[in-house]
Amino acid sequence: MSESCLNVLICRNYKGDVDMSEIDHFMPLLMQHEEEGLLCPVMSHGNVHFMWIKHSNLYLVATTNKNSNASLVYAFLYKLVEVFTEYFKELEEESIQDNFVVVYELLDELMDFGFPQTTDSKILQEYITQEGAKLEVAKSKVPTTVTNAVSWRSEGIKYKKNEVFIDVIESINVLVNANGSVMSSDIVGSIKLKTMLSGMPELRLGLNDRVLFGLTGRDKGKTVMMEDVKFHQCVRLSRFESDRTISFIPPDGESELMSYRINTHVKPLIWIESVIEKFSHSRVEIMVKGGKEFLMRAHFGLPSVENEEAESKPPITVKFEIPYFTVSGIQVRYMKIIEKSGYQALPWVRYITQSGDYQLRTNV
Repeated sequence: MSESCLNVLICRNYKGDVDMSEIDHFMPLLMQHEEEGLLCPVMSHGNVHFMWIKHSNLYLVATTNKNSNASLVYAFLYKLVEVFTEYFKELEEESIQDNFVVVYELLDELMDFGFPQTTDSKILQEYITQEGAKLEVAKSKVPTTVTNAVSWRSEGIKYKKNEVFIDVIESINVLVNANGSVMSSDIVGSIKLKTMLSGMPELRLGLNDRVLFGLTGRDKGKTVMMEDVKFHQCVRLSRFESDRTISFIPPDGESELMSYRINTHVKPLIWIESVIEKFSHSRVEIMVKGGKEFLMRAHFGLPSVENEEAESKPPITVKFEIPYFTVSGIQVRYMKIIEKSGYQALPWVRYITQSGDYQLRTNV
């Protein structure tokens, strides 16, 4: 649905158990909930439930009249956004209107009778293109990746130079009160891959995982306790659950292998002090000091208007990026690459720490 004209742009009924006209109740229901301050991700009209997300100026809405798996529905809606963005660069009303045919083709391939099917955009792009002629030719032959056990990787990939690039990226979320005490903090991490490997290799990634070291009795050195670990579908979950080995056949090119969270007390990496002085109703001086190296002083000339209401005290938000460093201490211990042709491949590892929701409250 489009926010600008509040009408349905694209609609696909997979099972036929919900009347197509039910979507007409969505926007009035949404506006009513918004006015009442009761906006929520699931809304109901009679026995029909609307599960929705908003992206740009569009609403993506799923309807059901059963007790459906909500997490699966939302995962699919966000996957739709990802796939459409891969195809059209920007997902908005205009890109949907300009690509009706491709959108319907994608909807038919992404889901079958209400069940998600092929959702990998790289595989979809092998046989659903934005050129009509190629689209017709491709229909006669479905890529083997769709029916393979390894649906995320094509066969017959060849590179002159076999390489793997590993990026370990951690974002720090910190909230510091005006007295300098850390009120909340955690670390959200992601391990991203760029693989340029021939054939169908199996990769094994070793981290300084505390649980793994505990199982093997090698509890030496710095270890990390990861929580909320989420893997790409290529990772063999049964293997990880049994012995914490991260074993997988990687997608070709760029992908996110895993994400994790570390719930720990984080000492602020960057410290900011601020002093705000009001000299009159028309002049304010702000001094911001970062550590011992930087000092910023700013004067603001304001309209001479008094405001008796209490002024807000917005926190200072800090943005930064630190290369060659992870605040948690996580390390890639090894990356083994096993392929039947026996080639040697060199893995490259890069560590980055960056700010997430990093805020310091002011004492004003």
